[in-house]
Amino acid sequence: MPSRPPEFAIRDFALPHVAALQAYTPGLQPGEPGWIKLNTNESPYPPSPQVVDALRREIGPDGAALRLYPNPTSAPLRAAVARLHGVAPEQVFIGNGADDVLNLLARCCCAPALAAGFALPSYSLYPVLVAIQDGRVVALDFDRSMRLPVEAIAASTAKIFFLTSPNAPTGVGFATADIAAILRRFRGLLVVDETYAAFADEDAAALVHAHANLCLVRTFSKSHCLAGMRVGYAVADPAVVGLLDRVKDSYNVSRLAQAAALAALGDPDYYAGLVRKTRATRDRVHQQWTTRLGWFTYPSQANFLFTEPRDRAGRAGLEVARRLYDHLYARKILVRHFGSHALTSSFLRISVGTDEQMLILQEHLEAWPKHA
Repeated sequence: MPSRPPEFAIRDFALPHVAALQAYTPGLQPGEPGWIKLNTNESPYPPSPQVVDALRREIGPDGAALRLYPNPTSAPLRAAVARLHGVAPEQVFIGNGADDVLNLLARCCCAPALAAGFALPSYSLYPVLVAIQDGRVVALDFDRSMRLPVEAIAASTAKIFFLTSPNAPTGVGFATADIAAILRRFRGLLVVDETYAAFADEDAAALVHAHANLCLVRTFSKSHCLAGMRVGYAVADPAVVGLLDRVKDSYNVSRLAQAAALAALGDPDYYAGLVRKTRATRDRVHQQWTTRLGWFTYPSQANFLFTEPRDRAGRAGLEVARRLYDHLYARKILVRHFGSHALTSSFLRISVGTDEQMLILQEHLEAWPKHA
């Protein structure tokens, strides 16, 4: 009788810190129709018709172009992004989504001996990326005011610091002057993750010209309606871009993704209209929640709102937020709850959908206290 092979245990082969890693948890992506999806900050609107036309041209009548690798450096797209920001192409890096750019930055700058910093709460991918590198963490805590801790960041011993501006998950925007004050004193690389910058009143793009220790990261997923294509970019000093080029995948952005992003940049008026529409819906809903419902809701400069629901007894807290989440889920409305942090546990993050979607949501929010 053949002997039984030894039991396979992945912990015997994987790096110990990777085997113990808690992976990032993305928002739910339902497989069936009928959901109102307000949980991952995707645009509720389609991309520019020019994007669809560009994809058809790239595929061609027989799809023959898809047998060929894409441009390995995304050179035409780099040049277009460089023109957008008034920088040289060698100051632009194109990634497979902004998450890819953040991952590569962590790969370059995080290690047990090199501390990485971020403020809490913020994008929950940051600690995962640092943990993958077995990096040391310097975490700073926001208080409920969400005031940017300028002095603490500037004095941080981190070699790289990730700052989401506007903040996720609260939507609070940070002043460019405060970011400039950090850059003048911080001795490491400040990564300003501007995923939601298009919806904000100001951004840090102009600071790239004066500060070699700034790396600006943006995405086509939100304001350009291309979350499914996975295109993001960094604007930084050529030396930082050179590091990213050394560690990236050879062909890290697909042909279709490059074509879609180029076409999106070619139709700025279309996207400016969508941003105006999203901001108008966001501000109207914020007013409804703060005045009609009486819920504390952070003033948002993103395409989502962070609100603290109260039940019919006027109570707020973790369990109240969970009950509302479940109430909406049962009615096929997806939102996001971050229950693991004290500052976020009593809140729900809700993406800004179409006016029609937000009207349906509002009806359920107003009816909820009867069930709470």
